[in-house]
Amino acid sequence: MLLAISVVVALIFFIAFIVSVKKGQYDDVYTPSVRMLFDDELVKNDHEKNQPVNKVKSN
Repeated sequence: MLLAISVVVALIFFIAFIVSVKKGQYDDVYTPSVRMLFDDELVKNDHEKNQPVNKVKSN
């Protein structure tokens, strides 16, 4: 009985895996891990561009 239940549970997980692969869940595994490293730099650079520049003229 336990063997039958474990086979059913395994089939459910296998079907869930196949559905997620067909929906594209595992298409790109590299970009999300790298994106989190560079998000702060992009925000900081955009913030620096929006800051007004106060130049003092000296004679």
